[in-house]
Amino acid sequence: MGFMFRTFALSALAALTMVSTSATAQETNLQPAVEQVQSAIPQFGDMPLRVNFDMNEDRENILLLDLSTGERVAIRLVPQWAPNHVERIKTLTRDGFYNGVPFHRVIDGFMAQTGDPTGTGQGGSTLPDLEAEFNFLPHVRGTVSMAREGGNEDSANSQFFIVFYPTFALDRNYTNFGRVIHNMAAVDAISRGEPPANPTRVLQASIAADNIPQMMPRPDAPAEDAVITLDMLNAPAGE
Repeated sequence: MGFMFRTFALSALAALTMVSTSATAQETNLQPAVEQVQSAIPQFGDMPLRVNFDMNEDRENILLLDLSTGERVAIRLVPQWAPNHVERIKTLTRDGFYNGVPFHRVIDGFMAQTGDPTGTGQGGSTLPDLEAEFNFLPHVRGTVSMAREGGNEDSANSQFFIVFYPTFALDRNYTNFGRVIHNMAAVDAISRGEPPANPTRVLQASIAADNIPQMMPRPDAPAEDAVITLDMLNAPAGE
């Protein structure tokens, strides 16, 4: 009986050794694949995934757009997503660059683009173009991203667009740097067209921390009253 038990124990130990050796070999063979998968997983680090919708917090990173429709739109800028792009937007805003600029390309169901003073889509600022700062944040409704020239990833300058609906094909192809946090309805109402016949304009862009009052559109000038003289009343018919 003792001999049989010892034989069984030795056999079991040998089997366990083989299983352990096989498992170790499998782990070794799988390690490169595991590392490849891990490298593909987004490493967010300190990047905030949630957008702060509180208009009273971090006002240095809230962009305000006063539109020609009489509406004010607020955009949360997130430096952790794209620090250089956020700094560019704030610099141009404080320089008055965006004041009076039209939304020159507005595609229904897609996005509204602005930031070109010429209104052609070909213009920009005199500052150098920016290198792409692509991130893993999805292009959801209200996302604000930097426009660029065709296939040149490092050509963003001053133009940006606001997404009407989720458009995930843009992810990691355009630099996402913010989100509309107030009055998306006003964005929805921007005039459509490429370019629109009567484009909606940014009357004034400002940073919330600067406490600049909202700029309202000027009312249409009233039609001048026609001047009727006594001679006109006494003139014969047909004159």
